[in-house]
Amino acid sequence: MIFSRNPARGSRVLNGLALLGITGILGMAFAWQFIYGELPCPLCLLQRVALILAGVGFLLNMRLGPSPMHYAMSIAASLGGMLASGRQVLLHMAPGDPGYGSPFLGMHFYTWAFIAFCAIIVFCILMQTVDRKWGDSMLKKPVSVLGVAVMALFFIMTLANVGGTTLECGFGPCPDNPDSYLWLSPQAAR
Repeated sequence: MIFSRNPARGSRVLNGLALLGITGILGMAFAWQFIYGELPCPLCLLQRVALILAGVGFLLNMRLGPSPMHYAMSIAASLGGMLASGRQVLLHMAPGDPGYGSPFLGMHFYTWAFIAFCAIIVFCILMQTVDRKWGDSMLKKPVSVLGVAVMALFFIMTLANVGGTTLECGFGPCPDNPDSYLWLSPQAAR
């Protein structure tokens, strides 16, 4: 098992894989936004924020060592994300409602997000059953090059999503059904 020889390293690897998964979800949503021209709605943006906050919990576990507080942060963010994605699922349950955006593998992104948030909560619960607090000794151990790369990729995807949201909404409230980027539309130039 991954925890048998070096439990601290095993925890870093699993938290790194979880962070990589979140980064992949954020990257997929961000790419879809530009490739298919489907702007995220306010509920979609809330789900992205919840994913970023859940990812910060895993990033802290990688950098500072596993802590119930870091897992609690990921769980709390996932509960918020479940509220936003669950609300969006419920908004589009009416017969004949096509949903918001085009589906991916038969389900909309908000349905996939709800499943991802459930998986994050289950992961955190399982990790807390096998993890221990390793204390400040984790700070003395360097993070591997791969771990640093995963953390950097997460930061890049976070900044890209913040930039995309700023292009879409500016510094004000986002439109309920966005159809253009506020800062890229011809009206913004005036």
